[in-house]
Amino acid sequence: MGDEPAELRRDIERRREDLGETIDAIGDRVSPGRMIERRRNRMASGMQSFKERVMGSVSSGTEMMGDAAGSVREHVGPDAVRQQTAGSPLGAGLVAFGIGFIAAAALPPTPRETEAARKAQDALEPAKDAIAQSAQAIAGDLKEGASTAAADVKDAATEAAGTVAESAKQEATAAKEDVRGITSS
Repeated sequence: MGDEPAELRRDIERRREDLGETIDAIGDRVSPGRMIERRRNRMASGMQSFKERVMGSVSSGTEMMGDAAGSVREHVGPDAVRQQTAGSPLGAGLVAFGIGFIAAAALPPTPRETEAARKAQDALEPAKDAIAQSAQAIAGDLKEGASTAAADVKDAATEAAGTVAESAKQEATAAKEDVRGITSS
């Protein structure tokens, strides 16, 4: 009988611990903060999954590059384009741009587009004239400045040549006098 009360106490302690864990789990399950956290984690993993399907993961991108480099597609259809651009937003964007460009080139301009283009051209005409006048004025100023600078350079060169010639004459005269002094001695 001495062991029975000790066994009962251990059994009661174990059941208390189990009951405490169960109550904690229930409290965790119904806690508004934990509910929000679980939902946020679920949304984040869903967004990550969606992003990987659209953008592709690093491993799928390298596999696609290897596959694309290794083989040439025989048929170009919607499925082939979809497979080629899966996980490649840049490729998908380029395909969409190309389709839009072809559609725009194939369709005639609408009256509204024609009117908008005419208005834009009329509005830009004064700016075009102003830019042309400014360019002509700048060109005139540059020509004037360039001719003045060229004249200044020419004058400086002429003056320098004259100075060099004068110095050369003086040095030649001094050398002649030195030679005469040496020969006469």
